[in-house]
Amino acid sequence: MGRGDGRDRQVTVGPVDDTGATKLHVDMDAFYASVELLDHPELRGRPAIVGHASGRSVVSSATYEARLAGVRSAMPVAQALRLCPDAVVLEPHFDKYAHYSSRVLSILGDVTPLVEQVSIDEAFLDVSGAVRLLGSPSTIGAGIRSRVQAETGLTCSVGVAGTKFMAKLASTKAKPDGMLVIPVDETLSFLHPLPIGALWGVGPSTQETLHRYGLRTVGDVAGTPLDVLRRWVGDASGVRLHELANGVDPRSVEPESREKSIGHEQTFEHDVTDAAVLRRELLRLSTQVAARLRSHRLTARTVALKLRYADFRTISRSRTLGDPTNVGRRIYEEAVTLLESALLPSDAIRLLGVRAEQVLPDGSGAPALWDPDEDWRDAEHAIDRVAAKFGAGAVTSAALVGTQPRRVGDTANARVIRERDDKSGPRRRETRGEPGRQASDP
Repeated sequence: MGRGDGRDRQVTVGPVDDTGATKLHVDMDAFYASVELLDHPELRGRPAIVGHASGRSVVSSATYEARLAGVRSAMPVAQALRLCPDAVVLEPHFDKYAHYSSRVLSILGDVTPLVEQVSIDEAFLDVSGAVRLLGSPSTIGAGIRSRVQAETGLTCSVGVAGTKFMAKLASTKAKPDGMLVIPVDETLSFLHPLPIGALWGVGPSTQETLHRYGLRTVGDVAGTPLDVLRRWVGDASGVRLHELANGVDPRSVEPESREKSIGHEQTFEHDVTDAAVLRRELLRLSTQVAARLRSHRLTARTVALKLRYADFRTISRSRTLGDPTNVGRRIYEEAVTLLESALLPSDAIRLLGVRAEQVLPDGSGAPALWDPDEDWRDAEHAIDRVAAKFGAGAVTSAALVGTQPRRVGDTANARVIRERDDKSGPRRRETRGEPGRQASDP
């Protein structure tokens, strides 16, 4: 969830010269909150927060009505309710978010095969090959917005520009539920008055450095000699900032990405000392990790465990398997072994996480002569089929029935790391629970 509350919204009205503006950025509006409101239409127009009503819970998303009161992502829910006491707290349902993300991605795929998904709620498109069939870039953007709303009930904002970076800036400015086209020949006039924080890669530290040298706007950065910028912020950062400030962004839309790890984390509402509770939670997390591996047709060579103790010490342990797997039971058994080797009877655990690493396409390894997980694999594939028909959680392990722990929030999708370098431009990130981080929900 970004910090924008819609007060500085800027949209394109009427005809505009979009020649060459073939990069689109599609960003869902308050995605998690909007999905929850599909089941609570009576709350539309009211402030709402997605999170858990517990002492440690943080805001995952909020409607724009709540944002106007100062509610922000990663803010404790208790603080958010002090700022906006009329807000309704809605429990998150990450399986729903994944479902609607897939539906939106399918719509984008009908426009062009050049779709680069950068998070659960945003994607870049290159529509240069689609304009002859579907019309101008702005026509295509308007069509995407219309179709997403008609088929999902959700709204999105679209930025249309000549580069990915500018398209991202445009979609941010257009929020919520708008479209902004930046003509190619107006790139610099749009970009240069912006504060330097608008540049991708300018965090608080870099911004403080540039402010110290008197640079306040993107135009200031653009007018600074490259060798001077390199001395101030380093070679790589200096070159990147100089190019972006001058409207140069050669990155292409890359539709293929390979996930390097998939994980889930859980922050408990109260510190846990019961090893049986931790093992049950490991089973739950391992089952979720395995299901996501299978949904992406991936297997993993390494299982990693993350523990955060009550005093906030955090450790990670991992084991590499003889054969890659996407079977939840196998992941669980390895994770339990790691837990038992790291846990003392007196330890109190605040956060528990399971991650699958060294992921490979399913079937890419040499077939084993004997598969000890065959029965579990067949059972979990059957569960996948039931889940596809009736929804996640329709069937679960008997060990998990009635044992849902009191928790702050499951960081579903929280540790997906995509094998791409700086593809998304400036990205907002949000925290669900504790430091498991996930894509933005602006």
